[in-house]
Amino acid sequence: MPEMPATTALLRRYVGSPFALDVLTAVSCFALMVLDVPGLAAADNSLSGLTATFVLAAGSASLLLRRRAPWLTYLVALVFLAWLHELTLIQFALYSLGRFRGRWAGIAGTAVYVGVAYALFTTPGWPEHRGDTLSSFLSLVVPIGVLASGVGIAAYRQDLVRELQAQRAETAALQAVQEERQSVARDVHDLVGRELTMLTVRSEVLAVRSRGKPHEAEFEELSETARRAHLLLNEIIVRRADRRGATPGLEGLPALAAESGRAGSPVRLTVAQEARTLSPLRQAAFHRVVQECLTNAAKHAPGEPVTVTVSATRVEVSNPLPASAPFRAPVSTGTGLLSMEERMSSVGGTLTAGREDGTYRVVARVPA
Repeated sequence: MPEMPATTALLRRYVGSPFALDVLTAVSCFALMVLDVPGLAAADNSLSGLTATFVLAAGSASLLLRRRAPWLTYLVALVFLAWLHELTLIQFALYSLGRFRGRWAGIAGTAVYVGVAYALFTTPGWPEHRGDTLSSFLSLVVPIGVLASGVGIAAYRQDLVRELQAQRAETAALQAVQEERQSVARDVHDLVGRELTMLTVRSEVLAVRSRGKPHEAEFEELSETARRAHLLLNEIIVRRADRRGATPGLEGLPALAAESGRAGSPVRLTVAQEARTLSPLRQAAFHRVVQECLTNAAKHAPGEPVTVTVSATRVEVSNPLPASAPFRAPVSTGTGLLSMEERMSSVGGTLTAGREDGTYRVVARVPA
C-alpha cells in the first residue's frame, strides 16, 4: 500500500494529544461502568438495560471536559453516586480534580464526596448490602476517593516540577546566549573600538593640520563622523548588551511564587524596595537562585512552606525539612547547587546552603 506521510503524521499527533487521552479515559470509564448494567436494570431506578447503558455513556462523556471543567464531571459523578450507587465515575472525577486543579481542589472534592457518601450510607437501602458497621464504609468508599484524589494531586505536582525544570533549562540556554552576546560586545569594544578611537584621533589631527587649507571642511566632517561612529558603537552594542538580561529580574519572583503555591508549597515572598535598584545582572542572579530553590523545595520537601527574603545585598530562601523522605525519590541531576554557585560567582557573590535547626536554608550574597 502507498505510504501517506501526512496522514501518518496527523495520526501520530492526534494519538499523543490530550484530547485523545481524554477520549481513552472516557472509554475506559464507560467500559468499567457498563459491567454494572445488569444490576442497574434490576435495581429500582426506572432504568432498563438499554437506558442504563445510555445514561452511563453520557456520564462517561463528561470526562471529555475534565481538563477545562473538572467540577462538572465531579458533579455528574455525585449524581451517579446518589442515583445509581455508582462509584466508578467518582474515582475518575476526583483524579481529574487533583490532576488539573491542584491540591486544595482535590482535598475539597474528596471531603465533599466522603460527606455525601456517608449521608447516603446511613440512608436505609443504600447500598443494598451496606454491611452492619461503619468499618465497611471506611474500608471501601473512603479509600476510593482518597487514593484517586491523591494520585491526581501527585501528578499535578510533578507537572509543575517539570515545568520549573523546563523553565530552568530555557533560562540556562538564554543565559548562554547572553554571555556569548556580551563576549562579542566586549571583543567589538576592545578591537573595533580601538581602531575607531585611532581613526578619530588621526582625523582630528588631520582636521587641525588642514585649517586654512582647501580641504579643511572635509577633514572636519571626517573627524565628526569618526566621533559619532565611536559613540554609536558604545550605545548600540555595549550598553544594549549590558541592559538585556538572560533571565527576568526581581519582577519575575511573584510568578515563581505563584507557581510554587500551585504545586503545593506556599511561598512567603518579601522584596525590599532598595533591592529593585540592583543591576540587571544581579537581579537575574537572584531570580535564578530563587527559581532553583523553589524547584528543589517542590521535589525534596513537597507541601512545606517556603520563605523568600530579598534585600539589596542578600537573598535567603528557607523551608522546613519534611518529617519523612518523599515516598519516591525525586529525579535530580545534582547540579542545581553548583549552577547557583556559578551564577553568584559570575556577579562577584557567594552562596551557602545547608541544614540548620530543622530547616534547609540557602543564602546568596553580593558585595554592597
